Amino acid sequence: MCGLSGLIDASRQKSDDQLRDAALRMAQVLHHRGPDDIGSWTDAAAGVALSHRRLSILDVSPLGHQPMASSCGRYVASFNGEIYNFKALRAELERLGHRFRGRSDTEVLLSCLSQWGVESAVPKFNGMFAIAVWDRDERLLHLIRDRMGEKPLYYGWSGRTFLFASELKAFRTDPGFEASIDRDVLALFLRHGYIPAPYSVYRGMSKVRPGTIVTIAPDPGIEPQVHVYWSVAAAAEKGSSAPFRGTDAEAIAGLDQLLRDAVKLRMEADVPLGAFLSGGIDSSAIVALMQAQSAAPVRTFSIGFHEAAYNEAHHAKAVAAHLGTAHTELYVTPGEAMDVIPRLPAMYDEPFADSSQIPTYLVSALAKRHVTVALSGDGGDELFCGYDRYFLAADLWRTIGAVPSSLRRPAARALTALSPAVWTLIFRHLAPVLPRRFRPYHFGDLPHRLAEILAVDSLATLYRSVVSLWKQPTALVPGSVEPPTVLTDAALWPPASESFDRLMLLDMLSYLPDDILVKVDRASMAVSLEARVPLLDHRVVEWAWQLPVSMKVRRGQGKWILRQILNRYVPPALVERPKMGFGVPIDRWLRDDLRDWADALLDEKRLAEEGFFNVELVRAKWREHRSGAGNWHYYLWPILMFQGWFERERHAYPLGTRADAAAGCGGVAHRHAA
Repeated sequence: MCGLSGLIDASRQKSDDQLRDAALRMAQVLHHRGPDDIGSWTDAAAGVALSHRRLSILDVSPLGHQPMASSCGRYVASFNGEIYNFKALRAELERLGHRFRGRSDTEVLLSCLSQWGVESAVPKFNGMFAIAVWDRDERLLHLIRDRMGEKPLYYGWSGRTFLFASELKAFRTDPGFEASIDRDVLALFLRHGYIPAPYSVYRGMSKVRPGTIVTIAPDPGIEPQVHVYWSVAAAAEKGSSAPFRGTDAEAIAGLDQLLRDAVKLRMEADVPLGAFLSGGIDSSAIVALMQAQSAAPVRTFSIGFHEAAYNEAHHAKAVAAHLGTAHTELYVTPGEAMDVIPRLPAMYDEPFADSSQIPTYLVSALAKRHVTVALSGDGGDELFCGYDRYFLAADLWRTIGAVPSSLRRPAARALTALSPAVWTLIFRHLAPVLPRRFRPYHFGDLPHRLAEILAVDSLATLYRSVVSLWKQPTALVPGSVEPPTVLTDAALWPPASESFDRLMLLDMLSYLPDDILVKVDRASMAVSLEARVPLLDHRVVEWAWQLPVSMKVRRGQGKWILRQILNRYVPPALVERPKMGFGVPIDRWLRDDLRDWADALLDEKRLAEEGFFNVELVRAKWREHRSGAGNWHYYLWPILMFQGWFERERHAYPLGTRADAAAGCGGVAHRHAA
């Protein structure tokens, strides 16, 4: 795990020393991603510089130093991540006559490129990776991202300089970089709470999409070329066209074998290794398979909260005791959790508003005290239908879809006639007789959220409403035009035969890579910890899409097949309980301990001067939330995260950040097709 960066000077006026200095400045701000080593490579004739920060995991000797050149001399790479099947690839290459100096997967990667070429070699990699490869013969730069989007990679032209890096903050080291905030993307952020690929908060800068290779010529007049070598949509389509037709027992055995191998590959490391353990289905399954293949107790880590509604540590402890892991837990106070908040803008690099980023950072920091690599259980919900919202959306659509639209609008008005506070009182009396999945922690918000979705005309628009924070974000950002995404533009929805499949596929195309994996990457990298995600091995993903929904959902409960595997190792009583998530009580904190902090960021004069938001809309939500008349933390948190990020930008970079923020200032930014 590392950080990569670099540039192309299209004018080719810089010397090797100047290129090296520029590339090393970029790498230096990525120190947290790779504290063990720093390196650079330049070619002044081509105007190219690559730089690298190393977190040593495999072959910790100098033979793993990057950037690294292939033995044939054609390719130079800066590589962030892991190629888990590098040993098998190395053996194949040795049979073809290749020889190796060290034991790193980077050297194997480069030999693969030399043997098969970029587009043919990359599909052979089983791993998580972001790779920058300079082809010295063709004078082309290839930016490559792993299939599921576990590792980040940003790029774009700044004048006649092309910049690329693992994190956006590296671009701020370039004197010519204009940090112009894209108002359209800001509207997108307020809907999602994250910024989906290929967009970024800076105008003209893009993210490499998962499963793609972006090829750049050293000329700003030539558009980058995008090659898709794998996509989850194609995997889903292929799986549905050739579905698994065996028995339950055969499906369970097949998935168990795949998961065992995926876990085993990710246990390869020359440094201490452990796992995050929440005590839920996904993380417990990963730890169980780790322990089953380890001669020594696996190191496991969990964070606990003293507030019962947010605490799963005692469940994790019980699972760890049963499996015999070497378990470490840490209970944190609300004050300790809130102390993380000022660090979030620097940690997440661009606005990010999933509040589970706080405990994710805390558990990463805990694990880093003992290990350098930690396996995670992320991906199980999207693969095996684990989110309650899938069932909520399906149930709601069955209900409201049968009601004529002419009747829905009056019903919506009736639901909003009572305040959230009144609805809370009503639900407290009804809670004991409601189905468990309809017992949200914030009862009073449910009728108002239901009112927002009564006017939808399809499952597509219903799900968009369910997962959106601000339903009309362009009303909040004057002059903005919301860019299309797979979630907001129904025309981009991939085909799927089953409702549950469609919803899972949408999440795997958006929420998983752009929220969940961003959260894990930034939180773990902030403490120089490598996080690995076995459930996102592409073989597991492809197998999951071959399975019928009936092997994922039974008796109204998701993750059926994953539960069957886990039951081989852990008694169901230890893990079967309502899903809690990994959150913190942001709603209450904003009214109490965080009130002064939020007051300052949402100050009326400040909002008006900065000009990003409709001041009255923001202030109305904040007044209602403070007074308890409404519970609007899911509306307010993304605004606060943006405000905190923007404040840091201005303080960290004295020249300031170009906001293009005057009310009514619009315009659609030019975007690359990646």
